[in-house]
Amino acid sequence: MFELTTMGIVANFFTPERIGLLVRVALMLVIGIPLIGLIKKVVTRLLSDKLSTQSEVMILRAVKYTLALLLLMMVLNEFGFKISAILGAAGIFGVAIGFASQTSISNIISGIFLISEKPFMIEDVIQINDQTGTVQSIDLLSIKLKTFDGRFVRIPNETMIKNEVINLTRFDIRRAQLTVGVAYKEDLRKVMAILKDIADTTPGALKEPAPLLLLDGFGASSINISFGVWTSTDNVFPMKNQLILAIKDRFDKEGIEIPFPHVSLYAGEASGPIKVESTSKEFKEEENKTKEV
Repeated sequence: MFELTTMGIVANFFTPERIGLLVRVALMLVIGIPLIGLIKKVVTRLLSDKLSTQSEVMILRAVKYTLALLLLMMVLNEFGFKISAILGAAGIFGVAIGFASQTSISNIISGIFLISEKPFMIEDVIQINDQTGTVQSIDLLSIKLKTFDGRFVRIPNETMIKNEVINLTRFDIRRAQLTVGVAYKEDLRKVMAILKDIADTTPGALKEPAPLLLLDGFGASSINISFGVWTSTDNVFPMKNQLILAIKDRFDKEGIEIPFPHVSLYAGEASGPIKVESTSKEFKEEENKTKEV
């Protein structure tokens, strides 16, 4: 009896009309999904080398989502859903969502401005506030960065519009910048000549634009010199390492002092610093051993 009832239910459900409906829907999906992928590939080839990477990505996503929405509406139409009713409900739902998501709308508008203005592109290295990283994607709502230490950072487009953004790789060359401090007793002309020679002989340093050598002022324990050497953008950090090593080696060789802050204690006299002695037994024993040697 149970088997007959089950067979009757199955027979009533799988009517010729319903089987035809399922076949039509299956054909739509089997043909429609690969067709969307094919159209994406065609659009990609048409846009190749004609637009910026972010514009190309945005257009491809718009094409993909539009075609997917059309395919979904066709499938729903086969199941008897009225497209006009769906669109009306979507309109009412969209108005409600619009009031509840003003921030998202602001991010979308900001994203459109970013794409049209093009202050940076995918694979550029940018700095915003305290975050620095490589641009991974530019979407309607946010920018995705990968920092140098491997962190993923999502920044809303509205934040990008409202804050200062520094593109570190926009141009082919950059200046590796250092501040060099030397003691007050040193001959500044000699120091400047040494730095100029370092700039001229360091591998990867460009002759033009000329290196920067600027006496920057009197510091607490040193005279500060702004020293900058132009190099290719991807060589800025290695160039800084080379310059620091070269400056240290040359200054040691030439007897030029790189000062550090000193603190002296006085007992109110013009000269004559306070004598400081350690009361530590271990320190006195070590001092006596040193004297004996």
